[in-house]
Amino acid sequence: MKMNQWRRWTTEVIPSLIAPYLAYLRKSTSLRDRIELQPDEVAAFQCKSSCRRRVLEITCILRIDCCACAPAPLQLLSRGYFACAPIAPSLAVDLQLLELVKTLFVHITPNTTAWCETLEVFLAGRGYHLTTKDNLRRRFGNAYHWYSVLCMSAEDQLSNLIGTHRPLSPPSTEGLTRPSDYLRSRCPICFGLDDWRKSGTLNLKPDVHTCIDACFTQKHSADQRGGGPDPSNPIRSVFLSDDEVTSMEVHVRSCRSRPLDRGRKRKRPAATEEEGDDYEDGMRVPTSVLDGCGESFLAADEKREKASTQFFADTGVMAMLCRHDHVLWLANMTSAGEKQHYALALIKKLFDNLPTDMTIGLLYDIGCQLHRSCLKYRLLDDAVLRRITFAISVFHAYSHQWACQIIYHPRKCEGFGLSDGEGCERLWSALKHLIAPLRVSGFHQRLFVLDTQVRHLDNKNLSLYGNWLSRRWNNCVKKKSTAAQALRELSVDETCVRQEWKSQVEYQTKPLPRRSKTNNDEEISKILSLEKSLVEIDGALRRMETQLYTLSRWKTRLGISQHTRLEQLRRNVYLQVRLDAQALKTRICERLRQHKFEIEKLECSYRQTVNERKLNSHVDAAIQRRNPTIRKLVSSYNNLCTDLSALIRQRRSPPNAIPPNPISPIGIFDLDIDADIWEDVGLNDVVLDPPDWLADEVTRATIKLLLEIDRCNEEESRVKVERCALQEWAILEWDGLQRARAHANDDEVILYHMNCRARQFIVLVLGWQMKVHPIPCAWPMPDCWGPSQTELANGTPVVYPDVHDDEDVEDDVWDDGDDWESDIGCGDEELMDVLEDIALADKYRG
Repeated sequence: MKMNQWRRWTTEVIPSLIAPYLAYLRKSTSLRDRIELQPDEVAAFQCKSSCRRRVLEITCILRIDCCACAPAPLQLLSRGYFACAPIAPSLAVDLQLLELVKTLFVHITPNTTAWCETLEVFLAGRGYHLTTKDNLRRRFGNAYHWYSVLCMSAEDQLSNLIGTHRPLSPPSTEGLTRPSDYLRSRCPICFGLDDWRKSGTLNLKPDVHTCIDACFTQKHSADQRGGGPDPSNPIRSVFLSDDEVTSMEVHVRSCRSRPLDRGRKRKRPAATEEEGDDYEDGMRVPTSVLDGCGESFLAADEKREKASTQFFADTGVMAMLCRHDHVLWLANMTSAGEKQHYALALIKKLFDNLPTDMTIGLLYDIGCQLHRSCLKYRLLDDAVLRRITFAISVFHAYSHQWACQIIYHPRKCEGFGLSDGEGCERLWSALKHLIAPLRVSGFHQRLFVLDTQVRHLDNKNLSLYGNWLSRRWNNCVKKKSTAAQALRELSVDETCVRQEWKSQVEYQTKPLPRRSKTNNDEEISKILSLEKSLVEIDGALRRMETQLYTLSRWKTRLGISQHTRLEQLRRNVYLQVRLDAQALKTRICERLRQHKFEIEKLECSYRQTVNERKLNSHVDAAIQRRNPTIRKLVSSYNNLCTDLSALIRQRRSPPNAIPPNPISPIGIFDLDIDADIWEDVGLNDVVLDPPDWLADEVTRATIKLLLEIDRCNEEESRVKVERCALQEWAILEWDGLQRARAHANDDEVILYHMNCRARQFIVLVLGWQMKVHPIPCAWPMPDCWGPSQTELANGTPVVYPDVHDDEDVEDDVWDDGDDWESDIGCGDEELMDVLEDIALADKYRG
C-alpha cells in the first residue's frame, strides 16, 4: 500500500502538479493573496467523459467531486490546498501553512509529531475535534513531505529552463574545458569563471581548495520502525549513489590486495629504532613520522569502530566542501570506521566534473595518511594524483608530528593562503539539530532531510558571498600589515632567513638514524672497503683524496687512530655502544626540537588566556603524549653512557676515549641553548653549534612572519580572482535569465517566475557590489554586473545583519560564531569548554 502510494506521488501526481503550482503562485502573488475559484474555473473540473466519479469529504474544508479527469490533488491545489493522499485524501492543508512549516523546519529540528499535537490541542480548545480514523500526524506528514518535493521540483524546473539559455562552453575533444554546470551551480566563486585558466597568470596554484571530513553523529538506526525501507524521492541530491561508493570500495580492495614486494603480499610494519627510518616513494615525510601521525588519529585507523554496525544501518556522513563552505557532494557511510574509499569516491567524483588540467588543494584531517595510501597502493590514477596537493586541516594539525606539519600544514604549505579546511566542521554544526530525528527516520527520508537542509544553506550563503569576500580581504590586509610591520622592526636579511627555513625543513624532515647490533661492524666494513678501493684506484689522485678525507672522517667518528688495525675492531663492544648512544642522542635532540616548536606558541597563548588554570585539553594532550617517549629515550641514553664509562675504566676502549655526559631529566624540555645536550662530548670529536633556525630567536620569529606574509599574499591574489569570478558568473547568469525571459513572452506563468528571479538577483547583486567594492580586481573588469544601472536603481537594497564588525572579526575557523559538532553529544557547559579550547588552539596555530 505504502509503496503504491509512493509510486503514484512520484510518477503521476508531482509531475502533473508542477505547472498548476507555478500558475497558482502567479495568481496568488507567491502565496500573498487568497484566490477564490471563479465559476468558469470550477466548471473546468467537470468531467466531460464517462469517468468513474468519487465524492470526497475533505476535513474542515469542503466537499469535492473528482475523477480521473479532475483528480483531487489538482482541484485542491487550485483552491490553495495540498492533499495528504494521491487519490482519495481525507485532509488538505493550506499552502501558506505548509510554506510556514517548511521554512520553520530548516531552522529548527523538524518534528511533525510535536507540531501536529500542538495543532490538535489548539483546535480542540476552540471546539474543533478531528473525528477521522487516521490521526493528524500521519496525514499532515504526508502533505508536508510531498509539498516539499513539489517545491523542489518546481525550483529545479525553473533553474533548468534558465540553464538552457546560458552560453555553452566551447566543444572539445579533450573533455571539459571548464568545470561542469553542476559545480558552477554549487559554488560560483570557485567554479564560475568562464575562462578559469586566467587565474594561472597570477601563478595561483592549486586552482581550487576543497576539504573532506566525516561525521559519525549523523547515524541512522538499523531498527526499521516503519515496517520496511522507504522508497526514494524524485529530487536532485548531493549524495553519491550507492553504486559509486561500492565501485570505489571494490577498487580500493583490489589495489590493496596487489603484491607489493616480488609477488608477495606483505604489510610493512612501523619503522622501529632497530630497522631505521627512510622515505616512502613520493613522500617528503619519513616513515616514522607518518606512523606517528597514524597512531595519533582515530580517523587514520580504518578498523577502529566509531559507530556500531549492529545498531546503526548508516554510521555517518562524509562531506566534500569548497573553501566557501558550499557542499559539493556527500557520501553516506555504512562502515564502522572511516574507510578511505569514501574520500576517494568523493575525489573521483570531483575530478570527473573538472577539466583535465585543473588542480585541487585537498585539506583533510589525515591528509598525510591519504596521500601515503594513494602512492603506496596506487589508489588514484597518476593523472589525477599529480593534480592534488594534500594538506591537513588547521584545527587538526596540532595532533600531527612536527615534521608532518612542516610539509602538510596549510600555513606552511605553498598555495593554500588562509584556507583552514574546517568547512566540514561548520557544516556539522549547522546540521547538529538533525541528529536526533534522523536516527529513527527512514533511509531515504534521512537523505531527503539532509538534502533539504543543504539547499537551505546554499540559499542562505548565496546572499553572503559579498560579506565573505569582504571579511577575508579585510582580515588578510590586517594580518599582512601587522606581520610586515613586525618584520621591518627586526631588520633582517630575508634571503638568509628563507634559506634558514629551507634548512629547517630539510633537517626536520630527514629520516632519523637507527640503532643496530651490527652498527659497529658496518662502520668497520665501510672503512675496510674504502681502503681496499684506495689500493685499486691508486692512480686517480683526486678521487683518492676525496676517499681519504671520508676515511679520516669516519675514523674520527669512531674515535680511533690512523694506525689502529681495523680488523681487530670488528665486534668491538665500546664502538657499538658509542654508536648506539650517538644515534639515540640524535633522536632525543630531534624529539626535543619538535616538542619546542609545538609547545612554544601554546605557552605564549596560554599566558594570555583568561582562564589560566585550565590548559587546552586538545593541544596539550597531543603534546604530552610524546613526553613519556622522550623520557624513555633519555633513560636509555643515560644507561648507554654508564656502559661507556665502565668500558673506559676496564680499558676496553680506544686510547684517550672520553666518557659522554649523561642528560639530566630535570629541565629536559626547557631546551636551553647552553644545555649539555648540544655538546657531543665523547660521541664526536666535532662539536657543531645549533643552527639559527633553532637557536636564534630573531631568526625563528622572522621565519614565522615571512610564512604569514607569504600566505597573506596568496590569499590576496585568490580573493581578487574570486571577486572577478563572482562578477563574471553574475554577468553570465543575468544573460541566461534575460534570454529565458525573452523566450517566455507567450507564457505568462513562466514570465512571472522569471521576473521574480530577476528581482531576487538584482537584490543579490546590490549586496555583492556594496561589499566587494574595496577589493581590487585580478584583471580588468567592466563596471556592469549584469543588470543595468536603471534596473539596479529600481531594486531594493538588501540589508545584511552582520553579527560581528568586519574590523574585529578574526579570519579563522570560528568567524561565523557557530559552535562545533563533536563525535559525542555535549551540553551547554561542555560546549563552552570546547569553545574555550578552540580559541586557545587558534592562538597556538598562530
